[in-house]
Amino acid sequence: MPQPSHSPAAERNRQPILQVLQALLPATGHALEVASGTGQHVAWFAAALPGWTWQPSDAQAESLDSITAWCTDAGVHNVHPPVLLDVLAPQWPRSGAAFAAPFDLVYCANMLHIAPWACCAGLMQGAARHLAPGGRLVTYGPYLEDGVPTAPGNRDFDASLRERNPAWGLRRLEDVAQVAAQAGLRLAARHALPANNLLLVWAHAPQP
Repeated sequence: MPQPSHSPAAERNRQPILQVLQALLPATGHALEVASGTGQHVAWFAAALPGWTWQPSDAQAESLDSITAWCTDAGVHNVHPPVLLDVLAPQWPRSGAAFAAPFDLVYCANMLHIAPWACCAGLMQGAARHLAPGGRLVTYGPYLEDGVPTAPGNRDFDASLRERNPAWGLRRLEDVAQVAAQAGLRLAARHALPANNLLLVWAHAPQP
């Protein structure tokens, strides 16, 4: 049996994120998690939101075993097997796999700052394609905001990311919103969470 990978950050933030999701979501629905990573989030959310079915995914094949292990250890039965998903691909998920769409929720945590900027457009466009009417995209992580002082920890984190990979770095919320608008999504809610992170809720923009 594969051993699950562990993220201390996911351990810390899973409950604050869950509390927002519990207030935001109806009792039942179908969710896609993009960039599931270790699988800690989807296992935690699936246990706490039993009326929801969850489709985890990741761009890295080596993550799939960890996702499966976390969900097995949690004893949850409302999670589909994880699939490979590259947000830049024109079709989700990758060839040879399939998932039931549309989704009432697309959830993506801590991806935008450790991925090339093009992945933001990929996420927004893919979510817009796969969200059900009235569905929501939820993104979580650290952001830069015009007119809001950047916390020293986030400033240092941004510098360290750019040193590791010039294509990485914290994203301006205003830039993300512009890319979302091009995909037909608008920012519907902003929630400040611990450790200077934001949970952002995106919805289909109303038709003119």
